[in-house]
Amino acid sequence: MNDSTEIIQKKPSKAILVGIIGVLSLLILSWLFLGQEDKIVEIAPVVVEPIAPVIEEDPVELEEVIVEPIVEVIEEIVEVITPLPTLDESDGWLQEKLPSLTWRKELLKLVINEDMIRRFVVFTDNFSQGLIAYEHSPLIAPATTFSAIEKNSANNESKTTWQWDDTSTRRFSLYVDLLRSVDTDSLVEWYIELKPLIDQAYSELGYPDDDFTDILQSTITRVLDMELPKEPIELVRPSVMYRYKNAETEALDDADKLLLRLGKDNLLVIKSILLEINEKLARQRQ
Repeated sequence: MNDSTEIIQKKPSKAILVGIIGVLSLLILSWLFLGQEDKIVEIAPVVVEPIAPVIEEDPVELEEVIVEPIVEVIEEIVEVITPLPTLDESDGWLQEKLPSLTWRKELLKLVINEDMIRRFVVFTDNFSQGLIAYEHSPLIAPATTFSAIEKNSANNESKTTWQWDDTSTRRFSLYVDLLRSVDTDSLVEWYIELKPLIDQAYSELGYPDDDFTDILQSTITRVLDMELPKEPIELVRPSVMYRYKNAETEALDDADKLLLRLGKDNLLVIKSILLEINEKLARQRQ
C-alpha cells in the first residue's frame, strides 16, 4: 500500500439519476404550459352558494266542494186544446164562448144564433161584391125603420123630395156599440182558431181553392174606402121605396148604400175598429 492517500470516486447510483431527470422534466413541462417560471396562476376559488332550505308550507286546505248532480226538472206543460166541433155543431160552441168576447153581454141579443159561421161567410162574400144578403145576415134587423123628412121643392116643382133624417141613423147605434165593445185581439184569435170551419163553409159556396181571408180583407177595405157625401142627401119616392135623388148616389152598390144609411158618426167608428182588425189580420198572415 502506497503512502499517498488514494481517493476513490464513486459513481452516483441510477436511482438518483432517475429522480433528478424526473424533477427537471416536471419543471420544463410546467414552464411550457404555464408560461414563465415566476408567473403565478391564481385559480379563483369556486364559491358554492348555500342552498336555502326548503320550508314546507302547510298544505292549503281546500273547501270541500260538494258536487250535486244536476237534475233537470222538465215540467210537462200539457196544453188543453179543445177540439173544434163540426161545422153543423158549431153554434153551441160559439154561443158558449161569445160572452167572453164583449163586456156588453146584453147586446149579444142582436146576434142570430143559428148557422152562425155560414151566415158570416155568406154575408161577407156578398158584401165584398157590393151585395146585401139580408136573409143571411149574422145580426137581426133594426127594430125601427128608415125615415125621411118631407121637403118642399125650392123651384116650386110638383115633385116632392125628402131630406135625409139624421135621427134615423140612431137605430144602428146598438150595433156599433156591440162592435166597439169587442176585444179585437180575441176576435182575431177566434177567427184563426175557427179558420178550418170558415174555410169549409166558404168551400160550400164553390170556392174550394180560395182563401176566405182575402175576401174578408176585401170587405173591410170596401168599408174603409167608403166616403160619405159632403152635401145633404136628398131622396125621392116614386113608389113605396125611397131612392136617392142624385143619380151617382143611386147608382152605388147596395153595400155602399147600406154604409150611407149608417150615418157619418157610426161609419167613422166602424172604420176605426175595422182598420184595427185588418192590421191584426195582416200581421197574422206574415
